[in-house]
Amino acid sequence: MAKTYAKFEVPKEIADKSLEALRLAKQSGSVRKGVNEVTKSVERGIAALVVIAGDVEPEEVVMHIPTICEQKKIPFVFVPAKLDLGKAAGLGVPCAAAAIEKAGEGQSQLKEVANWASGKMGSATKQEAAPKTEAPKPAAPKKAAPKKEPKPEAPKQEAPKPEAAPAQ
Repeated sequence: MAKTYAKFEVPKEIADKSLEALRLAKQSGSVRKGVNEVTKSVERGIAALVVIAGDVEPEEVVMHIPTICEQKKIPFVFVPAKLDLGKAAGLGVPCAAAAIEKAGEGQSQLKEVANWASGKMGSATKQEAAPKTEAPKPAAPKKAAPKKEPKPEAPKQEAPKPEAAPAQ
């Protein structure tokens, strides 16, 4: 049964190259292992490539990773088994996700896998976004600045006229 978080099918040669890039990065670069570490690496924007196992149970454990990778524009791929991913990351146990931060000697494999994954991410995003076309909203009319009305002036009082002195 296909996992809901696996947004696209990864060919075997690309999955193998991503595991090889992970092995080489483990030896000469920098790798993060585990869902929590991968999530932090992606959110900080320092991951160069994220590798996610395709057989994770329950799915909710890694379901958020493809979404945040797309938001941060970080390439990601899926490999068939978490046991293979764990071995490539240098662990003796299965691993659900790993992130390459610095490729080291695996730079050429990383570049090839990242280019392939970026193309898939772009097409998946375009396919999802295409049906959601909306008409542009009309611009809101500008509110006119309130006109300042002159303050009513107080009626001028006339100065008292000097009274004429009575004639004597």
